[in-house]
Amino acid sequence: MIPPLFALMASLSVISTGFAQDAPAVTTALLKDSPVLLEDDGSRVAILGYHVFHPTQKASQMRIPTAKFREQMKVIKDSNIPVISMTQFLSWRRGEIELPPQSFLITMDDGWKSVYTEAFPIMKEFQFPFTIFLYKNYVGSNRGGRAMSLAMVNEMVESDLCTIGSHSVSHPFPSDVKKAAKLGPEAYDQFLRTEIGESKKFLDETFKINLTTYAYPGGYHTDEMFPLADEYGYDHLFTVKPGKVRRDSPGRTLPRYIVLGNHDGAFNASLIFRNGARVAAAPVALPHPAQPGSGEIVASRLPTIKIDLSAVEDLDPDSVVMRVAGFDKVPVQMNPQTKVFQWTVIRPLRQPMCEVTTQWRLKSKEKYEPVMRWSFRVDHEAAYQAQ
Repeated sequence: MIPPLFALMASLSVISTGFAQDAPAVTTALLKDSPVLLEDDGSRVAILGYHVFHPTQKASQMRIPTAKFREQMKVIKDSNIPVISMTQFLSWRRGEIELPPQSFLITMDDGWKSVYTEAFPIMKEFQFPFTIFLYKNYVGSNRGGRAMSLAMVNEMVESDLCTIGSHSVSHPFPSDVKKAAKLGPEAYDQFLRTEIGESKKFLDETFKINLTTYAYPGGYHTDEMFPLADEYGYDHLFTVKPGKVRRDSPGRTLPRYIVLGNHDGAFNASLIFRNGARVAAAPVALPHPAQPGSGEIVASRLPTIKIDLSAVEDLDPDSVVMRVAGFDKVPVQMNPQTKVFQWTVIRPLRQPMCEVTTQWRLKSKEKYEPVMRWSFRVDHEAAYQAQ
């Protein structure tokens, strides 16, 4: 059985704001095999991480419906923000090429068969490159018919869309890693050498490659892993902490947006770039009418934001909380007849995308209902034209 997504729920507390922050970075970063210090060039890369795909089963944290995955890929395609390959990403990080101000990099972890049967056809349809992070004990094992065969992996690699990265030997639970660490420095060193070193050796020999990328299982890592990663030739190691990658982001702890099948927060956050005007908007189906609607483009920088909660039975009107990007909690007003709650922006919106969240409580319950979240876009050029 494939281990669950460790540390993911912890990262959701960061994702839940819906805003993508630049990953923590030093002012300059010395990359492996690079003779010069590379500075931030202003470009940002949003790295997406996926796991399991399924055409009919219910969404879960790790499992995303195939149709939903295709919708997300179409959102990226329609945004005109390019999807780059891992090869391009590494070349950019080494200073060999330049990238556009915004880019996406798509990764898929573990080696699930559904990557081949469900995701691969969609990646071919959109001609999007992607990287699969494989762990030795799963790939080619055909465990219960859920794992990719070596032939499937080779077919994807031969398409020139797919590249391979390492994801350990056994995909250990964090508790397994901590248990090994308690056995002492020598035992822990041997444990890490097996997980980090043997995985690379297996993948290099099996697929005739020389990979340099590693995704920490569940994002869990310790300082002892870093020198071993250098020793075995890894120069880029990826976490599950969300954020944009800069050219000078530390190579040992690169952020990724792990996309959940049952929560859109990470995907929506990945679409928000702070350093340019091209921002992708992901329209989502809302349970209650809102204005401006999800993905809608408005000309005014001082719009009135509304949500119609007339269909909510047993609503406690005093409990309704609306938060708007850049303003946090705002004082909504309610029309008692229509149960429409609204607030007019009091200073011009500066960002090209505005996210709104709303929550409320029912009179019969103490806990709040799930948050309703959506984003709309502001056409700054139209907003500055004479009316």
